[in-house]
Order: sequence, then C-alpha cells, then structure tokens
Amino acid sequence: MMDVKEFPKSPNLRKMIGPSFLILAMGLGSGEIILWPYLVANYGLGIVWGAVLGISLQYFINMEIERYALVKGESVFMGLFRIFKWTPYWFIFSTFLGFGLPGIVAASAKIFGHLGGVVEFRWLGMAELILIGGLLTFGKTVYETMEKATKLLITVCVPFIFLLVIFLSNKMGWTALVSGLIGKGEGYWFLPTGISLATFLAAFAYSGAGGNLNLTQSIYIKEKGYGMGKYSQKIAGLFHKNDHQEVNLEGSSFEINRENTVNFYGWWKKINTEHFLIFWAVGLVSMLLLMLLAYLTAFGQAGNSEGISFVLREGEKVGAMRGTFWGKALLLVLGVLLFQTQLGIVDSTSRIMGESLALIKLSKREQKKVNLRSFYFSFVWAQILFGCIVFSLNIYEPKSLIVLGAVINALAMLVHTVLVYRLNTKTLPPIFRPVIWRKVIIWMAIAFFGFFGMMNLWGVFF
Repeated sequence: MMDVKEFPKSPNLRKMIGPSFLILAMGLGSGEIILWPYLVANYGLGIVWGAVLGISLQYFINMEIERYALVKGESVFMGLFRIFKWTPYWFIFSTFLGFGLPGIVAASAKIFGHLGGVVEFRWLGMAELILIGGLLTFGKTVYETMEKATKLLITVCVPFIFLLVIFLSNKMGWTALVSGLIGKGEGYWFLPTGISLATFLAAFAYSGAGGNLNLTQSIYIKEKGYGMGKYSQKIAGLFHKNDHQEVNLEGSSFEINRENTVNFYGWWKKINTEHFLIFWAVGLVSMLLLMLLAYLTAFGQAGNSEGISFVLREGEKVGAMRGTFWGKALLLVLGVLLFQTQLGIVDSTSRIMGESLALIKLSKREQKKVNLRSFYFSFVWAQILFGCIVFSLNIYEPKSLIVLGAVINALAMLVHTVLVYRLNTKTLPPIFRPVIWRKVIIWMAIAFFGFFGMMNLWGVFF
C-alpha cells in the first residue's frame, strides 16, 4: 500500500532543469554524431525529415513516461510489473541485448586513436569502459554525478559545434537542409534508392535516446524529485556511506483534490517545457547542425560507407578548410561526446536492469525494500566486462555494432510505447490521463515503429 502524501508545489523552471540533459546526452553520441551524419554523408540532406519526425515522436513518448512517474513517484517499471509480471524479464533481456554491444565507446576510441596515432583502438575502448565504471562507482550519488558531468559537456561541446558549423556553412548547405525538412534530396524524395532500411530505422530509433533508454526518464525525474518523486530514495555511490541502502521501489499516493490537482498541472506544464527546450530543441538543433556538417565536409566523397570513416574525414576537411587545430578540436569534441553517451548508457541500462531484477526478487518475498545499489553496480560492471570481452574477440567496428543494437532497440521501443500507453490510460486517475490528441500521436509512433520494424524483419528473413 502506498504512503499518502501531499502533492508538492513545483519550483521555478530553472531549478527543474537536469533530467532532460541526461536523456539528450544519450542521443548525441548515437543518432546525432554517427547514424544521421553517416546517412547524410552517403545520401545527402533529403532524409532530414526522418530525424525531425523521430525526435518529435520521442518527445511525446518521453512525456508519457514522465507523466506516470510524476503522479506515482515511482518508475514505470514498478507500474508495469503490477499488471504484467513478465515485463522485468523482457526489460533485462532487451536492454542488455540492445545496449551491451560497445559500439558507441568503440566509435569514441577510434576517434581518440586516430588523434593519437593508435591503430589498435580497441584497447582505448577497454580503458574508456573501465573509466566509466570508476566514475559511476565513486560518486556521492549516481544521479548527481551524471547530471553534473552531462551539463558541463553539453554546455561546452554543443556551442562549439554550433559556432563551427556557422563558420563553415554556405547558402547551398542551408538550402539543402531546408529542402530536406520536406523530404527533397539530391534526385529523390524522402528515401534515396539503395539506402539500407536497417540503418535508416536505426537512425530513426536513435533520434533522441532510443530503445529502453527513454524509460529511464521515469527514474531520473524521480531522483530529481519531480512531483511525487520528492519522496523517493536515490542510489548512492558504491562506497558512499548511506543510511538508505535498502530502497523502497513503491511510490506514494495523494488525495485527489483541487489543491493537489493544481499542483500536478503546475508540474506538468513545467516538465513539458523543460523537456521541450532541452531534449527536443537542443537535441534537434544539434542533430541538424551535425548533419549539415557532414554534408559540408563529407558528402559525395569516396569511402563514406566504410564504418565511421566519414567522421574522421569531417575532421580532415575542417582542418584543410580552417586549420589543423579546428579539425583536431572537432574530433576531440566528438570523441568526448561519444564517451559521455556511453557513460549515460551504462548508467541508464544498469538502472533499468537493476530495478527489473529487484522487482523479480521482491515478488518472491514479503519484504518491500531491496538493496538496489548492489543490483545496479552488478550490471554496471557486467556490461563493462562484456564490452571488454567483445573487444578482446576483435569485434570492434563501431558502425556495425551501433546499427545492430539500434535495430534491436527499435523493436524494444515499439514494445515499451504500447506498454506505457496501456499503463497511463488504465491505471492513472482519469483526470491525469493523456488527452485525445496526445493519444493520437502515441498511436502514430506505434504505427511508424511497427511498420519499419516489420519491413526490417522481412528484409532480414526473406
């Protein structure tokens, strides 16, 4: 039985900014830096519409995830477990399968290796994975560590990319970008002949965070203290003394009265604004700028289809156009952003799998609390170990690993979007459920991911 509390009043918007940075950072290193620029380098800017549609759909998917946590003060994993007992097993399986492959950190290591003249960059990838484990393990609280690191990197790196693209851009590039918003490309509309459907679906799924990562938004806003999350507990660092090692995964309830309802909608308005400004606006601008950069520096050149060579070519071209310093600085920024993305992914996926395993354990005993911290860090280091094993087996081509993971995650996103829709429309009090136009958008997202997912599976097996 949930504790009955008062629904807290919302603070000013400035104090609420934080969780969307985390989800944004997880998108920057996959779709924004690798997949969409890869497609642009090979096919031009006519596919820009897909990126805009993808991140817009993810915005509304994420808000439904946040809606539940705001009202209940618990993650969607807890809510889904109450009505679908199989979901923890699915989330552990699909999350590890989708994100266990170390494609993003491999891309970061390849860039750093290129800058440092290291050919066997897989060793750098292993070192980065171990560093990630250390950063998550020794912080005061995991959320605090993630938020501070993410804010710092995004506020430095994104403006750098913005200024660099403005510096390099020309009328032809901007015209092609605007044309791409309506699907007009270089001799095609919407999708060019020969484009890999798997790669397009992967990029679409990663227009934002993608896969099960979106679900972590319910945990992040809970730990930030949004709404009824004010009363929840946080995961402390592994070696930090904390009286709340035993965490109650259940949220708190509140009386449905005028004051509490007004407070909810005060929060709802502000979290929509926070997520729109940080996740959608900053994410979209970053994605468009990186796509434009790929168009200006790599489009039409030979060898773009070979892994992430187009990223290295971007650095070389910028260096040739504006000086060696700027080319190397660009690659350094992209390498750091990819590292930050992998850091966010390890944190997010470990939260998902740790809480899912905790729910399985709790279902088999009367105890309501569980040492979530131990589950979390077990999955942190399990992923790091798995990544190192993959590298040691000479499997470290970044793009192949990223695309494979993203295709899996597109299916995972389809599943969780349907589940969260069911959760919000059936378990939340009617006054807090999504309105009809939001329901329509969610069903559009389900239809789009379902269509492309089935097309992809058909292409694989037939």
